[in-house]
Amino acid sequence: MEATPQFLGRNMYGLEDYSADEIMYILEASKAMKEINLRQYKKIPTLRGKTVCTLFIEDSTRTRMSFELAAKRLSADVVSFAASISSLQKGESLQDTIYTLGAMGIDLYCIRHSSPGSPQLVHKYSQKPVINGGDGRHAHPTQALLDIFSIWEHVGNLKGLKVTIVGDILNSRVVRSNLIGMKKLGMDVTICGPRTLMPPNMDKLFGCRVQYELREALRDADIVMGLRMQFERMTEGLFPSLEEYSKHYALTQETIKFAKSDALIMHPGPMNRGIEILPEIADSKQSIIVEQVANGVAVRMALMFLILGGKL
Repeated sequence: MEATPQFLGRNMYGLEDYSADEIMYILEASKAMKEINLRQYKKIPTLRGKTVCTLFIEDSTRTRMSFELAAKRLSADVVSFAASISSLQKGESLQDTIYTLGAMGIDLYCIRHSSPGSPQLVHKYSQKPVINGGDGRHAHPTQALLDIFSIWEHVGNLKGLKVTIVGDILNSRVVRSNLIGMKKLGMDVTICGPRTLMPPNMDKLFGCRVQYELREALRDADIVMGLRMQFERMTEGLFPSLEEYSKHYALTQETIKFAKSDALIMHPGPMNRGIEILPEIADSKQSIIVEQVANGVAVRMALMFLILGGKL
């Protein structure tokens, strides 16, 4: 019998630090947390007395709210730190900010930052566990976990599933985390986008297929995931116009026909409707985009529960 994975006090910087068995254990724990969420009384006392800090140096209302709701559902106290109204704007360093927060008795940090490696710095200065809520273009492990959990709920066996991820590959931390997690679980992943939005050597680095023609990339896909065009990270014009991008890469009724007839439609959000995905696809019966948002709370509850040693 395999030993139970150990999560107490661990950091979640990225999925590269977790084995396939450990990822599956997190998914199983997320399933239990989702069942708790569906009850009439959604709050449980498992992390009472613990304090979770959402440290968002880069804006993201959706992800911050998901982390905070997850912590509150577990009865943890929540300290919300937003850079737009913080002492960081007044010149305080991240190091001093962490020292100040540490003096308030933080047990777990959930951080989003525009610079890769920031979660590691937070752990260095705090000596407390850290969950990465997105660091630059590097990683977004909780998004990948909720994406994989959403697929697992619908399909069951993940091995051999054909997944196609379409869009702004260059600027997406979501795609990098998904590639690591999906490949560890035996999924067959194809990424597709304009050459100007495709980093070099993705096939060699992540063991995925690279396609530049959408219809070919979608052929026989079980799962189709659109990615947001991340205009805030684009420092130069990487394609002629939004109309040109949509013409070749938008998920539409015409293009989605090349995937399997029952293919699941996904998007990490927020969506640019009419650019990377048309409303009739985003709102179709095959779409599980809204479910992904709900599953994010369950997955983050599971991680907090496991890392802080919660007891049911």
